[in-house]
Amino acid sequence: MSEAAASAPERTYSFLGPRGTFTEAALAQVPEAVGQTWRTVNNVGEALGDVIAGRSDAAMIAIENSVDGGVSVAQDALATLPDLRIVGEYLVHVNFVLVARPGTTLDEVTVVNGHPVAYAQCRKWLDAAVPDHAHIPASSNVAAAADLFDEPLRPGHAAIAPPGIVEHYDLDVLARDIGDNKNAVTRFVLVSRPGVLPAPTGADKTSLIAELPVDRAGALLELLEQFSTRGVNMSLLESRPVGDELGRYRFVIDADGHILDERVADALLGVRRFSPEVRFLGSYPRADRVPNDYDDRYSDAVFIEARDWLRALITGEPYDTPER
Repeated sequence: MSEAAASAPERTYSFLGPRGTFTEAALAQVPEAVGQTWRTVNNVGEALGDVIAGRSDAAMIAIENSVDGGVSVAQDALATLPDLRIVGEYLVHVNFVLVARPGTTLDEVTVVNGHPVAYAQCRKWLDAAVPDHAHIPASSNVAAAADLFDEPLRPGHAAIAPPGIVEHYDLDVLARDIGDNKNAVTRFVLVSRPGVLPAPTGADKTSLIAELPVDRAGALLELLEQFSTRGVNMSLLESRPVGDELGRYRFVIDADGHILDERVADALLGVRRFSPEVRFLGSYPRADRVPNDYDDRYSDAVFIEARDWLRALITGEPYDTPER
C-alpha cells in the first residue's frame, strides 16, 4: 500500500442491501469505494439520510431503469431532502430469476415477492407464467428472497431475485431470465454532500429539478426553451407531483453537458429566472462516456465572445468582431 493510500481517511458508502443487490454491483464500479466501509440500508430514504447526517460519505441509489422509467421514490427524495449532490452515475445490466424454497414448483406459485421496480420489469413474464399471482412488495431484490424464510414453508410463495441469489440462500430456481427486456439496464447515481464538482470531461450530464411558475398553456414550453435555445439536449424529462395540490408538478431534468460549459450554465440561469423553485443536483461524468454532441453555434467561445461584445458596448471600448 502506498503512503498516500495509507494516510487517506476511511470512507463509508451506503447502499440498498442486503448483500447481493444490483445496487451493490453498482457500488462495486466506484474505484474509490474499493476497500472502504460499505453500509447496508433498507431504502433510499435511509441511504440519503446517512449522507445528510454524516454517517456515510456517499450513497448509491437507483434513479432510472430502461423498462419502468424513473424511480419515483429516489426522484422525490432528491427533490425534497437538503444538501445533496450527484457525483457520478453507473449502469448495471439486470435480469432476474424466480426462486422459491425447496419443494415449491412453478405451477404452485400464487404469491410473488418482489421489489416494485423489479416486479415491473418482469410483469409480462409473470402474467403469462403465473397469471393468477398476487404481488408482495419487498424493500430490495435480495430482501424479496430473504422474506421467503420469515414464515413457515409456503409452497405457493416465490420471489424475484438476482441470478446469484442461490449463493446466499438455500433456494430453488424455478425460472431464469424472467425479465421482459433482455437488454434492461438500471441507472444508479452516487450521491454525496455538496462539495467541489467533478471536473468537466466532455462527456457529462447535469441533473436538476424545476417547478413551473404557473399552471397555464405554454408554461412547460417556456421551461424547455431555456435549453433548446442554447443548444442543450435533455436526455431525461419526467414530471412528479409537488404534492401540495392537484395540478402542481416539478420536472426532473437531465441535460447533456457540465455546468461549467457555457451553454449549460446559460440554460441554468434561464431556468433560475423562470422557475420559482429550481434545485441543482449535480454535474458529473456520463456512465457511457459518450462525448456530448452540440452545434458549434453553442460552443464556449461563442458565449464568451457575446459577453465581450456586450461589455464593449457598455464601456465604449473598441471591439473587433472575430471571424466565425
